[in-house]
Amino acid sequence: MIEVIAAIAGASISVAAMGAMGFGKRNDEARDAVIRLTSAVEHIAIQLEAMHSDIRDDRRETYTRLNSVEQRVSKLEGR
Repeated sequence: MIEVIAAIAGASISVAAMGAMGFGKRNDEARDAVIRLTSAVEHIAIQLEAMHSDIRDDRRETYTRLNSVEQRVSKLEGR
């Protein structure tokens, strides 16, 4: 009878330990997922910032050229 109780107690402890290890593993996986997502969002933010500055530079160049063309056209219209 004592052997049966000891076996049940041992099995219960094993199940509890496996459950705790599984919980810890899921916790680690969740933490790793959050870290990956955070770095992905930071990378996207950096890329958007670079794209924004590229667009700003392109617009500046485009409007400078348009202004130059507009001045040339107004000179031609004045003649």
